[in-house]
Amino acid sequence: MSYDAKILADSISPAGHRLTTFEVTFPRIVLAEFNTHRVFARNSASSRAIPVEKMLRRIVDDPFIPVYWGKNQKGMQAEQELTEQEQQIAASMWRQGLRRAIETANELLGLGVHKQITNRFLEVGMWHTVIVSATEWGNFFNLRDNNKAQPEIHHAADLLHQLFKASKPVERRRDWHLPLVQPEEMQTHPETNWVEISAGRCARVSLLTHDGKRDLVEDTRLHNGLLDNGHMSPLEHPARPMTPDELVLFSQRVVEWRRDAWFDTGKRTHFLGNYNGWVQHRKMIPGEADIHTYRGTTA
Repeated sequence: MSYDAKILADSISPAGHRLTTFEVTFPRIVLAEFNTHRVFARNSASSRAIPVEKMLRRIVDDPFIPVYWGKNQKGMQAEQELTEQEQQIAASMWRQGLRRAIETANELLGLGVHKQITNRFLEVGMWHTVIVSATEWGNFFNLRDNNKAQPEIHHAADLLHQLFKASKPVERRRDWHLPLVQPEEMQTHPETNWVEISAGRCARVSLLTHDGKRDLVEDTRLHNGLLDNGHMSPLEHPARPMTPDELVLFSQRVVEWRRDAWFDTGKRTHFLGNYNGWVQHRKMIPGEADIHTYRGTTA
C-alpha cells in the first residue's frame, strides 16, 4: 500500500460552498489523530471486517515502518532524529516486533479467535484506507500539514492539501455530489438511484472492496441493509447543494472572540450536520439520528 491519496469527487454549490471527498491511505497508528476532526464524514477499513489471512498477507508484503525516528525528549514533537546507526537499529527492532505480532496473530487464528481481536495485534504495522468528505478543510490543513504534527499524519495531510489546491471543483446546482459514481455509468443506467449506489460503495471501504467492485444490485442492497440497521455514516458522503430556502433556514452569523469581546465578522455559515451549504443523504432520512427509536424498534 504505502501513502496514497486521490480525489473521488470535488463539487461546489451555487452559493460557493465546496464539498470534497478524498480516499487516503496512511499508517494505522495515526488514525486516532485523524478522527479528532469532527467536521469529517468518514468511513474506513475495519479490523473487525477484514479476514485475518488477508491482513497477514498485507503486513508481510508491505508493512508500515517509520521513516522518521525521532529522539525521545520533552513535549509532543521529536525535533531531533536518532543517528543513522541508531535509526537502523530502531528499524530492526520494529521489524522484530512485527514478526512477534504476526506469530501471535497466527497462533490466535489457529485457536479460532475472531478477527475483531486477532487483527488488533497487527494494527501497529498496518496501512489504513479512509474515504473522507468535508466542506471545511482549513483547520485540518493548518494543524496537520504542519511541521509540528506527527510526521506520518503530516505527510498524509500534505498529499491531501496539494490535491485540494490543484483540483477545480465541479459546479453543481440540482445534481448530487456522488463519490465513486462515474458519469458514464449514469448515462448507461439513467433510472438507477445513484445516491444509494454511492453510499453503498463508500461503505465497502470497511472491507477494502470499494475499488473496482461495480454491482448495482449489491451496492443498493448494501445501502438498504445499512439503513435498516442504523449504520448511517456511509450515507453522509452523497450530498446535494442547499436550496435558497434552506440557505436562509440554516443561516448562522459567524462570531469570533477577539481580545476581550465577541466580534461579528459579517459572514454567515449554513451548517446542517457537519456540512456547510450541503444536505447529506443521511439528513433526508427521517429519524436518522436514532433510527430504531424513531421506528419504534430495538437495535
